[in-house]
Amino acid sequence: MNSTQLIIKGVWTDHPIFRQLLGMCPTLAVTTSSINGISMGLAVLFVLFFSSFVVSLIKKIVPSQVRIAVYTVIIATFVTIVDIFLKAYFPDISRALGPYIPLIIVNCIILGRCEVFASRHSLGVSLIDALAMGSGFTWGLFVLGSIRELFGAGTILGFKIMPAFYNPLIIMILPAGAFLVLGTLVGVMNKIEQKR
Repeated sequence: MNSTQLIIKGVWTDHPIFRQLLGMCPTLAVTTSSINGISMGLAVLFVLFFSSFVVSLIKKIVPSQVRIAVYTVIIATFVTIVDIFLKAYFPDISRALGPYIPLIIVNCIILGRCEVFASRHSLGVSLIDALAMGSGFTWGLFVLGSIRELFGAGTILGFKIMPAFYNPLIIMILPAGAFLVLGTLVGVMNKIEQKR
């Protein structure tokens, strides 16, 4: 599989949210706004990229009996870096994302990509896969968060979009709104793929 195919796979055909339905906890919980979606997506992208980097480098020296534990420690290290960085430089975003940043450690996207891909492929290919999957996850969270913010508050990235007479749909910033938007987007993705 070449680089272009890997990128298309990560950002579209095997999209982690809309095709594989992975990472549902942060997908549904933090996407009340577009900025939360982008922030969580970038956090996952950072952790996935650097975890894949380290796993790809050490894959031959890690005994198979402890590889999952080793991968978890590697992932936890990068999650801790992200968590401390957000608390230090972006405290509002850190509070908004709350416990979902530490939960990246058990996000099946990251552990799955480390186990299934980075541990079995070369460094360069692993990094392209990590960037593609992380970018796919990020744009998915951004779209989901933007739709929910637009209809739930009338804004995108905090900028007023809807006219003054618009009455926000409160359901969109509630958990039920996350399920409604996610289900609609999964359906749209499937329809597009069927037509292709």
